[in-house]
Amino acid sequence: MKVLVTGAAGYIGSHTAFALLKAGYEVVALDNYSNSSPISLQRVGELAEREPTVIECDCGDSRALTEVFDEHSDIEAVLHFAAFKAVGESTERPLDYYRNNVSGSIALLQVMEEFEVHDIVFSSSCTVYGEPEYVPIDEKHSAGNVSSPYGRTKFVMESVIKDLCESDSRWNAAILRYFNPIGAHPSGDIGEDPLGVPENLVPFVCRVASGKIKQLRVFGNDYPTRDGTAIRDYVHVLDLAEAHLSAMEKVVQGRGCFVCNLGTGRGSTVQEVVTAFETATGERINLENVERRPGDVTEVWTDPSFAKDFLGWESKRGLEEALADAWRWQSKNPQGYGKVEGIE
Repeated sequence: MKVLVTGAAGYIGSHTAFALLKAGYEVVALDNYSNSSPISLQRVGELAEREPTVIECDCGDSRALTEVFDEHSDIEAVLHFAAFKAVGESTERPLDYYRNNVSGSIALLQVMEEFEVHDIVFSSSCTVYGEPEYVPIDEKHSAGNVSSPYGRTKFVMESVIKDLCESDSRWNAAILRYFNPIGAHPSGDIGEDPLGVPENLVPFVCRVASGKIKQLRVFGNDYPTRDGTAIRDYVHVLDLAEAHLSAMEKVVQGRGCFVCNLGTGRGSTVQEVVTAFETATGERINLENVERRPGDVTEVWTDPSFAKDFLGWESKRGLEEALADAWRWQSKNPQGYGKVEGIE
């Protein structure tokens, strides 16, 4: 079975492309490399011992997408990761986020419709839930009261996909709401390579451990939690990748449109993550407690029951394993994908 993966060179896309190849799928890997590197897909092929078909293309370019589907007329399903994803940046560049995440996604859906490809797995986010009304969060929790343009682009596209499925029974879609992906392939050959200063906790911790950043600033140590720091649900990226395969299997069976949270169901505080990192790696993290950031919530984690019951999926890898894998990636690739083996 041949599948199209958009944003395939990115963090979650590359690990999912690897999982698909290992499972025997033919993968057409699409990326415009605006915030990723083609080196990741070279390494995906090496790790999987099977090469994806790699195409440089922007999802917003309908003509180029048409050529892709025309050349690969046997594509049966799409896993759509391509998106800008920095919450802070989205508040500064909202038009770029709506153009890329919404207009680009609609262009993809229109070309899929033209070529009668009606099965899609959509990469969404727990940011669509906004400030939690209760935890753990299940799929019945209200969504849409989001605080950033990034979150709104995800919620808008969820709505577009749901409307599309309601309008035409041929469409099937899995809308996957991730919590906090961390970790890397255990080889250390592919991993998370954020541009500039990382927004997410674990890449930031890794760069502090490597000496690239002086210290970790912990935003708030006065939350009403067990150690005063905020709680999040951290899930290994390979577990997440495997969930996409399970979701795609349901989609191609004609299961209509469904929403599914992807997380461990266990919340960890920032301090617990730092302690687990130190235990897993033997590295010490210099940290500074500072004021809370506006908009940060106290605690967010998922109820994973639906993923287990419907997809037959649950996370297998623990926090320390994910952190050890993340550190292995950082140690092996101190410049990320940017400067390796003479490649700039």
